[in-house]
Amino acid sequence: MITQEKALPVITSKQEKIRVLLVEDDEDDYVLTRTLVSAPENATIRLDWIDNYADALEAIQRKEFDVYLVDYRLGEYTGIDLIQEAFRLGSSAPMILLTGQDDLAVDYSALELGAADYLVKGRIDPQLLGRSIRYALRQAETLAELVKNENKYRALFERSVDAIFVMDNQMVFQDANPSVEQLLGYNRDDLKKLNVARLFGNVDALREIRFIVRKHNQLKDYETTLVSHNGRKRTCMISIWSVDDTSGHPNWYQGIIRDVTEQKRAQQDLIVAEKLTMTGKIARSIAHEVRNPLTNLSLALEQLKEELPENDEYTVVFTDIIHRNVERIGQLITEMLNSSKPRDLDRKPQNLTMIVRDTLHLVSDRLKLKSMQLITDFCKGECIALLDHEQIKTALLNILINAVEAMEPGRGILRITTFCTDDDQVCVEVQDNGSGISEENRQRLFDPFFTAKSTGMGLGLTTTQNIINSHRGNIEVMSKLGEGTTFRICFPIAER
Repeated sequence: MITQEKALPVITSKQEKIRVLLVEDDEDDYVLTRTLVSAPENATIRLDWIDNYADALEAIQRKEFDVYLVDYRLGEYTGIDLIQEAFRLGSSAPMILLTGQDDLAVDYSALELGAADYLVKGRIDPQLLGRSIRYALRQAETLAELVKNENKYRALFERSVDAIFVMDNQMVFQDANPSVEQLLGYNRDDLKKLNVARLFGNVDALREIRFIVRKHNQLKDYETTLVSHNGRKRTCMISIWSVDDTSGHPNWYQGIIRDVTEQKRAQQDLIVAEKLTMTGKIARSIAHEVRNPLTNLSLALEQLKEELPENDEYTVVFTDIIHRNVERIGQLITEMLNSSKPRDLDRKPQNLTMIVRDTLHLVSDRLKLKSMQLITDFCKGECIALLDHEQIKTALLNILINAVEAMEPGRGILRITTFCTDDDQVCVEVQDNGSGISEENRQRLFDPFFTAKSTGMGLGLTTTQNIINSHRGNIEVMSKLGEGTTFRICFPIAER
């Protein structure tokens, strides 16, 4: 039951009334509270009364009042029980706890639960009560505005496509949006416990980031490689800026991570395409300029052999040398043309693991002759991609032969792994424990005519890259001198 106070002074001000509900099981205390509210300084307050817990909870759910005065004793319940249940049901109206004794434990409990104030009945006067009600109402309005703004910015934070994070002044994660979780593969709780160094492929990059941020209080578009939870490497641009405390010292840091892996890959593919185009032009030019005189040379040799004595030992030796080298030059020109021209592909849904198995048969004899160990870890499921079976075999064979030649006989270990990634890629990794590749040579590995071998034209890996690019795949090379090299080739998974 709600009892409404009607004998209030006439209000001449146009101020809107503050609707206050007193939850009190003692009618005498209600009369005393009504007297305090009836004072002239509290003319803007309208007081209603409920004498039990259940009715009070229903009134709170109807959201008819601006402020609640809640007695600590409510029969079998307490005012703290009511405040706790009201907030659980989503009430945002301020609640002031009233008690007959000054108990700090009750005070702290009420404030911890979210009560706006705590008043001892015997010490309340009209001015104190009015001030407490008005203060609680203003505080609630301010809090509601803060919550509204927080929800707005939290929505921007949560829905941002860019990966946004917050760190403390020790650069330890405090918060991160879903884009960070998706990019790095860790949830927020894991990020808070994570040693940040684990995210960097190069720890020196982390040291440099910390130095720049602490010196300049900001960092803009720093490019580095981040390693996700599943070991996937992504090229990222990191921007960080500090948020200072009242004394002007960095209190925490906010940052954005942009994944530019695909952008970098597209740029690299464009560079490769330009190189292959240039190689093709050179190859066609050489073929035109060399093959004509080479054909004349071959015809002249045949004519010369008819004119010279057939049984002359020197004639046979020298004409054979000329013939073999003419054929070798023609073969090199053909290889050069094949390495640079676009491939005519017969792409079909293929299991990458099966192609890898077929290719391994072609190098099995080399491995046995050199007493090398082969370790395979093939994907249990179907790694299906749109592939040209023979072209992919050619590309893999070039890599496998290079791996075998890089390892020492009797000590070589070749590891082959196939797997599917979380971002819809099917991949194969070829890892050897050979001599490794220097960083300078790794950067030039796919350049036409580049080779570290004493023989060969340096077109094998150029051909491999051309084949992989034509399948819209990508190839990565990781290597350390003296430890070995890993080639990772990935293709888009075929849509089922």
